[in-house]
Amino acid sequence: MTPFSFGGELFGMWNWLDAVVRVVIVVTAMTLVVMYLTYGERKVVARFQQRLGPTKTGPAGLFQAFADALKLVAKEDIRPTNADRWVFELAPYATFVPVFLVLLVLPFAKDWGVRNLTLGMFFVFAVLGLNIVGIIMAGLGSGNKFALLGGVRAAAQMISYEIPLVLSLLAVAMVAGTLDLNQIAMLQEDRPFIVLQPLAFLIFFTAMLSEMHRAPFDIPVAESEIVGGYFVEYSGIRWSMFQLTEYASMWGFSVFGSVVFLGGWAFPFGEDWGWGWQLALTFMKSIAWILTIFWIRTTVPRLRIDQLMAFCWKVLLPLSIVQLVANGFILVYDWPQELLTATSGAGAVLLIAIIITRSVRRPKNKYVGSYRQVGVTS
Repeated sequence: MTPFSFGGELFGMWNWLDAVVRVVIVVTAMTLVVMYLTYGERKVVARFQQRLGPTKTGPAGLFQAFADALKLVAKEDIRPTNADRWVFELAPYATFVPVFLVLLVLPFAKDWGVRNLTLGMFFVFAVLGLNIVGIIMAGLGSGNKFALLGGVRAAAQMISYEIPLVLSLLAVAMVAGTLDLNQIAMLQEDRPFIVLQPLAFLIFFTAMLSEMHRAPFDIPVAESEIVGGYFVEYSGIRWSMFQLTEYASMWGFSVFGSVVFLGGWAFPFGEDWGWGWQLALTFMKSIAWILTIFWIRTTVPRLRIDQLMAFCWKVLLPLSIVQLVANGFILVYDWPQELLTATSGAGAVLLIAIIITRSVRRPKNKYVGSYRQVGVTS
């Protein structure tokens, strides 16, 4: 009996008790991480905006997350009179369960996780697609036109960006030759896949922001347009479930992206280092990933819905398909791996150039943004 085999017995217990212990560990870690991600985002965004952020509750405001959690639990749970009761009440849990299931298959270190799956990456594809169901339930069940509009926006956005996201990960799976996340991490002991597939990394990171509704793709929850989106009618513990889902998915995506593109626990020290160092390495990579998300929130303005959809279907999707075709030719004909870096790097440069060009391009119509554009006169 191995002391800690991934998918085997953890503490020398029976299998069912071992599974319960693993799940409890993940739930506890997820709760603490989510609470301090909310605190961390408020502090980081405050520093970007030359403010202090939370400072009153505890030293440097460290207990602010606990105070917010207690406040939300104590708030009254209100349900609109014209809401569909069961759909409205089950929607927050329907959005949370897929994110939680993803956390159960992530390798945080060598042989450290709840369950290792041979088709781990495929499992992530399948489960993340279920998140849309809970969002649609929240939009339809609330009986609110703003919630419905937010749910429709979220569905269109998530379905669209899920295609390039999956294709970018398939490009990595082609290079790795496996869908096992633990094996993918081990294959990056000497060189992370971000070096071989920089275009896939950029596509994945962009689509990930859209899937999580983070800036500049936060159109479904735009406060200035639809008053908060699909969870506008929620309060108390049910509203906190949506927040828990958002930050848990951020943590899950950061760990998943670190494993797939940055080498996870394996790069640069390999398997020889102990599990403590491997956990720390995964944690540091995920924190760097999350800080980048915070930085983008403070610096990039929100896109319009037409810009968001056009960028997906006209830019990301064609580039991801070209990436897959190029990988296929290089791998089938056994050409040097340097060609993977060269072709993907050229695509990454093209993607960055398109983003810069679109961001500085002036509108052709001089009345864009004015009332004259829609035929309204003052």
